[in-house]
Amino acid sequence: MLNHHGSQASDGVPVTVAYGDGIGPEIMEATLRILYAAKARLAVETIQIGQSVYEKGISSGIEPVSWDSLRRTKVFLKAPITTPEGGGFKSLNVTVRKSLGLFANVRPCQSYAPYVATKYPGMDVVIVRENEEDLYGGIEHRQTDEVTQCLKLISRPGSERVIRYAFEYACRYGRRKVTCLSKDNIMKITDGLFHRVFDEVAAEYPDLTSEHWIVDIGAAKLATSPQQFDVVVTPNLYGDILSDVAAQVAGSVGIAGSANVGNQMAMFEAIHGSAPRRAGKNEANPSGLLLAAVQMLVHIGQGEVATTVHNAWLRTIEDGVHTYDIYDPAMSKEKVGTREFATEVIGRLGQRPQKLRPVDYPAHVPPISVSLKPRPRARKELVGADVFIDWSGTADAIGKRLEGIAAPNLRLTMITNRGTKVYPGGVPETLCVDHWRCRFESADGTGRVTHRQVIDLLSRLVEVDLPPIKTEGLFTFDGVPGFSLGQGQ
Repeated sequence: MLNHHGSQASDGVPVTVAYGDGIGPEIMEATLRILYAAKARLAVETIQIGQSVYEKGISSGIEPVSWDSLRRTKVFLKAPITTPEGGGFKSLNVTVRKSLGLFANVRPCQSYAPYVATKYPGMDVVIVRENEEDLYGGIEHRQTDEVTQCLKLISRPGSERVIRYAFEYACRYGRRKVTCLSKDNIMKITDGLFHRVFDEVAAEYPDLTSEHWIVDIGAAKLATSPQQFDVVVTPNLYGDILSDVAAQVAGSVGIAGSANVGNQMAMFEAIHGSAPRRAGKNEANPSGLLLAAVQMLVHIGQGEVATTVHNAWLRTIEDGVHTYDIYDPAMSKEKVGTREFATEVIGRLGQRPQKLRPVDYPAHVPPISVSLKPRPRARKELVGADVFIDWSGTADAIGKRLEGIAAPNLRLTMITNRGTKVYPGGVPETLCVDHWRCRFESADGTGRVTHRQVIDLLSRLVEVDLPPIKTEGLFTFDGVPGFSLGQGQ
């Protein structure tokens, strides 16, 4: 059931609100109190999500009627929820992001020294995380007794959208540099595509500095010299990890908000969880959700209200009025609870910070929208197949069996175990499990393979009691192989 409640403004912008679980209801109530006091023009629709919905047996954590509200308002302010551990439950955050096309997760990570402790005063980094694909596709399988699998999916359209958004964001907000982080020295095809698209898009923004770092050294630099970064764009998993690291390096995960944006819809949330141990104690810091709501106000064209709220929050922090999580006797002047913190921010509406840098958002700007550049499809040709087999035995034994059943037009060229070549010419030190990738390629000199030939091969494998777990086609695209070599090949 939907509940309607809002700011009584006749021109209120429709917004869907979920109070969430744990500390969610407390920080949402505090956030809305501040927004209404600042004269935000909102028409709120409240929906139920999270634990109460899971307990009804709805494994997605959201009821069908709630989707209707989200499609109607196209703006979602969401408090944190608790996702049950184990079972068939999926993350509602991921479900909403993917279902509504919220492809960019925008997380500002700014320090508020000396009022919030940090080693890096002046840190001001925005991480733009791809939000829909990568390992967060959640496509997992147990394939053998010993091996599980999670598919990493990186697409050109998905990469291009979030990378273009990062460059457009930098232009919109006066940023000077965009940094790409990936691991394409190892994952040359998936992360390699993300890096390649970054370079293509960067060439269209000559006034911005662009750079690429391998994610491991990039993460080390972000944690130890964040002043080197401005806007960072990265695939989903790295962005999830690094945005939390950056928020904590800046001062506290508890005061960081995020925007999840698409071309049609947007969701705004704190980056922290539901903290059930703090629930109902009037202790939680509402700042993360409040700063997410500031991003929401800018998105819906109420930049003047966003400016008022953000500056009042900065003044409150500057005045040393802090919740327990950032309270420091050496700097703080008063420790307050959730409700009291909201009251203090409301009391400073209209004020600007005196030492921290004030903010000034444009009164009304359209949301950033990106479009993909058309490109011709590549010529795709099948040249072989990787057949995965569950087998308990040695590499030499399975290799010899497979060579005996390969057809004249397909030959066994390689077997890997956990990605490492073990046949022919493997080394005895390699640990082998019961999961074998067996590569078959053309043997007739043409370089091409038909799907019928692959199907016939699979049938022969079944007949000799080596049933495939799965098969991956090996394709070239405009003559370029679309598959990786085995480690050691």
